[in-house]
Amino acid sequence: MTAFLGRRLAQALLQIWGAITIVFIALRVLPGDPAELILGSQATPEALETLRAQLGLRDPLIVQYFDHLRHVVTLDFGQSWRQGVSALDATMERLGPTLTLSAWAMVITIALGFAAGSFAARRANTWADHLVSVSSLVGQALPPFWIGIMLSLIFARWLQILPSTADGSMVSLLLPALTLALPFVGWLGRLVRTGILEEMNQDYVRTAHAKGLSHRVVFYIHVLRNTLVPVVTMLGLLMGYFIANGVIVEVIFAWPGIGSLLVDSITFRDYAVVEAVLTVITVCYILLNLLVDVLYVYLDPRIQLENA
Repeated sequence: MTAFLGRRLAQALLQIWGAITIVFIALRVLPGDPAELILGSQATPEALETLRAQLGLRDPLIVQYFDHLRHVVTLDFGQSWRQGVSALDATMERLGPTLTLSAWAMVITIALGFAAGSFAARRANTWADHLVSVSSLVGQALPPFWIGIMLSLIFARWLQILPSTADGSMVSLLLPALTLALPFVGWLGRLVRTGILEEMNQDYVRTAHAKGLSHRVVFYIHVLRNTLVPVVTMLGLLMGYFIANGVIVEVIFAWPGIGSLLVDSITFRDYAVVEAVLTVITVCYILLNLLVDVLYVYLDPRIQLENA
């Protein structure tokens, strides 16, 4: 297990380094002059040049790159010129709401996805199974922004039973969480259905029934556990998706998360905050994948660590 974790950790560090490098290149090719955005169009050429020098924009590109790496390693991304606070502090303040939103979206996805998958598997090749399959395909085809707009219109404007924007209450979390979760409920349901049907045809299931074990025990203790192995891998990737790609949902519902902060920072060329946000998102995503690898081996000890 130690060697396995060491390899996975080394891979994670390489992935983080690659992502940090991509972020550096992307920020340098964005149009616009950060100095002019900070000082305004009325600033004198001398003031603009002085600020560019202070920001390191006149240094050779290789010097800027190693300064960028140093800032990441020391978690010193500089100050946000828009907010007047540390870029990392501004990012971490918004990370909490994003993690909360992602966690609730995951809870909804798991609850509805496992319910739909189990329901369809128990009624395989019936009208109920086909209904779940068609519904899942439709859900996956709908873009999140359209789902968010429709949910907001139905529940906030027409029925007026849920708020359309964040107001600090748990109720205001429901619509954005549903918007993130719904496209993946059907996808998870199909994955669970396929896994259950495959496991139900295994020899150990017939053996368990022959020994007198009830269907409920066989299903929940044996079949469902083995079904979890591929599902857990997908859930880890899904949680990373919720964190990294919830930008549209946060903008639609004015959710004060890391995604809306990223959009604002890119718009105003607040490079320090952009670097901090993208770095935090990248680290969260990669660490989640590392955790999934460990859980994958734990759930199925038959997997050889050297091939994991």
